[in-house]
Amino acid sequence: MDRRVLFASLILLAGGATGVGVALFAFVGVDDATIDAEVVWESGPVAGDGDDGSGAVVATMDGDPLVLQPAVADGDRTIRATVAGGTVAWETPLGGGVGAGDGTDPPTVSGLVAGALGAGDAVAFTTDSGALVVLDAADGTDRFTVDLGGPSGLRPAMGDIDGDGDTEVAAATTDGRIVAVDAAGETVFRTEIDGSIERRPLAVDFDGSDADTEASVTRGLAVATATDGGRTISLLDGSGRAQWTTTPSVTPFTWSAADSRDGPVIAIGGTNGNVETVDVADGGTRYEIGLQDLPVAVGDADPGRVHVAGSGSVWAVDLLDGEVVWKQQYGGDTRVNTPYIGDVTGDGSPGPVAVNRDGGMLALNQQGEPIARGDVGGVVYSGPLFADVTGDGSDDVLVVTQTGRIVAFSD
Repeated sequence: MDRRVLFASLILLAGGATGVGVALFAFVGVDDATIDAEVVWESGPVAGDGDDGSGAVVATMDGDPLVLQPAVADGDRTIRATVAGGTVAWETPLGGGVGAGDGTDPPTVSGLVAGALGAGDAVAFTTDSGALVVLDAADGTDRFTVDLGGPSGLRPAMGDIDGDGDTEVAAATTDGRIVAVDAAGETVFRTEIDGSIERRPLAVDFDGSDADTEASVTRGLAVATATDGGRTISLLDGSGRAQWTTTPSVTPFTWSAADSRDGPVIAIGGTNGNVETVDVADGGTRYEIGLQDLPVAVGDADPGRVHVAGSGSVWAVDLLDGEVVWKQQYGGDTRVNTPYIGDVTGDGSPGPVAVNRDGGMLALNQQGEPIARGDVGGVVYSGPLFADVTGDGSDDVLVVTQTGRIVAFSD
């Protein structure tokens, strides 16, 4: 298949933009007409040396949203579930065993990942000491713990990586070991690759086939490694075999998997400020685009676009050809965390929501126009979470601050 490699260098100027491959450029100011979102509830901070807010996720308990986050209670590392409204539904200490650390200090855990696993929702994380721990999201009971055979602390991945219709959990160690297990904790595969792993593994689980080759390489587990010779990305299949390995032009800072009109891609935000997309079918580069900012954080994609954040800026980039569809600025030069997508208006047209390090929240529509804004009054290191807190059928925006305080916004 022919691969079109496009490098677009954008020079962003006050009042306009010039460059290669730039689509209709919508720039909309954040002014006084933007709706101030209402704070519908907030929790207290997480006591002790808990999480900096970046590890939290949303799950459900009997249909009600829960915010799950790492915490410390009475000197023990715990996972805490807070019901929308502020009540702690459950709190599970790690206890003894392979995930419990050295017995003196609470073990350090990765960020959490949650989703449907087997009969119900589960939450998974890894520990620095080398365990993959999976809890029932509804009540915090232990489902299983897996010894990874090496140090970790990398956020695991959940997805149907082998195409059997069921979700698997995959975790990596920093020294190059990868383990995938099923909903019962049984091993799907164990493998090792050369180099150290510094980024979380990425589940790629899109359906369909490549239009030209009819190959069904649309799912697997992407792993980024660092070696003396540089950095590589590999896509492992459901048995742990590498389908392809490529050397990206950028050093990965963040990454996400997304579907496009020409099949799924892996979008990589580079430390040099460039975004590169790699074709899932064969590892070939589709394009690389420079956004004149560094580093950049790649977030969620809606049909055909991926959303990227930098210093005071959010971009929508076309997944097919790398054209910038729109750019929005807010908060001066304050770094913007990874943007994610939610349907905050409830009209079936989800749009990106971004939160900057100073706690400023900005919700946008699909055209990049601001529709709501808010401020949590604290430092934030993560992107937004979404849950229908008010029960009106739309996504409310949840922001977790550096202290673990949860703030819920509704427009």
